[in-house]
Amino acid sequence: MPTTRDRALDAALELLGTEGVRALTHARVDSAAGLPPGSTSNWFRTRRALLAGCVDHLAEQERAEFDASNSAAAAPSTPGEFVEGLCRVLELETGPYAARTRARYSLWLELGGDPELGAPLRRQRLEFERWTEALLVGIGMPHPTTATKTVMALGDGLVLHRLTVDPLLDPRPLLERAVRALMAEA
Repeated sequence: MPTTRDRALDAALELLGTEGVRALTHARVDSAAGLPPGSTSNWFRTRRALLAGCVDHLAEQERAEFDASNSAAAAPSTPGEFVEGLCRVLELETGPYAARTRARYSLWLELGGDPELGAPLRRQRLEFERWTEALLVGIGMPHPTTATKTVMALGDGLVLHRLTVDPLLDPRPLLERAVRALMAEA
C-alpha cells in the first residue's frame, strides 16, 4: 500500500503530466490524491520542496522500471533488434506512460536551469545515455558516443512529436534510417 507521501507524489506527477506545472499546488495534489487538506504540505513545505520530491519520485519510478526491464530483456545483437527496442520504448513513453513523460518534460522546462533541482534529471538522463551507448557498442556501432547523442536527440524529437502533433506517427522508418546511416559511418 502506497504511503501518504507516495500518493501525493503520484498525484503530483499526474497533475504535471495532464495539466502542466501551473496545476501543481499543494491543495490540488491533496485533492487529486484523495488526501485530507494539508497532507502534501506536511511532506513538502514549499513548492520548491514539492518540485524536488516530484523529480526524485519520477527518477525512482523510472530507475525501477529501467532496472526491471534490463534484467528481463536480452540486449540487442543487431541494428534491427536495437530499432525494435527503441520503438517499444517510444510506444511506452507516448502511450501508457504519456502523462509521466509529459511530467518529465514539464519538470525539465521548469527546472532544467536550476543547478540543484535539475541535477537528478540530468543524472537520470546520463544513465540512459550510458545504457544506450552500451547497447550501441554491443551491435557494433562505429562511433557509439556520437551515435548515442544522435539517437537520443532523435528519440526525444519523436516522443515530443507523438505527444504533441501526431500520436500515430510510426517511428520505425525514421529510426531505421538513422541507425543505418550511423552504422555506415566509418
